[in-house]
Amino acid sequence: MVLGSDLRRGNGRRGRGPGRATGRLTALGAAAVLVLAPALAACSDDSGGSNSAPPTPTVEKPTSAQPSPTAPSDPAAAEKEIKQNWEKFFDPAVSTKDKQAVLENGDKMTAVLKGFSGDQRGQQVKAHVEKIEFTSPTDANVTYSLLLKGATALPGAAGTSVEQDGTWKVSVKTLCALVQLSGDASSSPAAGC
Repeated sequence: MVLGSDLRRGNGRRGRGPGRATGRLTALGAAAVLVLAPALAACSDDSGGSNSAPPTPTVEKPTSAQPSPTAPSDPAAAEKEIKQNWEKFFDPAVSTKDKQAVLENGDKMTAVLKGFSGDQRGQQVKAHVEKIEFTSPTDANVTYSLLLKGATALPGAAGTSVEQDGTWKVSVKTLCALVQLSGDASSSPAAGC
């Protein structure tokens, strides 16, 4: 290729002649039509030139007929049950058997549960559920405080609740975290945690 030659085929003319200007204007006009045509079509108005704004899309909110994918079908009932079962689980007056009924895999957690309930502090602890946030129809994050003899001993603690066999229960993960926090030897993996 020779320096200064025109790269377009069939166009041996160089310089600034009238034919060159016409070609450029035609190309620019075609490009403008291609770019502006979709924009003009999008802005066209079939209603005769009204300046009204385009309609705002609506977002459907879940209703009782459409449960949220991150909540159970009846969130209010689930929240009530979670609160009741957490209070039952952390009530020193409740039997180990009744605590097992509101603990995830409670029948397999006897040793850990006895270790937790056998701890002197565990016998004096109650829970107050402050916030429940569903992460799925069968799982929830629970923010709670542990009260020791009526005084807040562990404020704003994080735990989880799981729906198992139709009952919302304190998760094994929550119990094991509390056992480890207490320093109880039953927190080994062989004991269930």
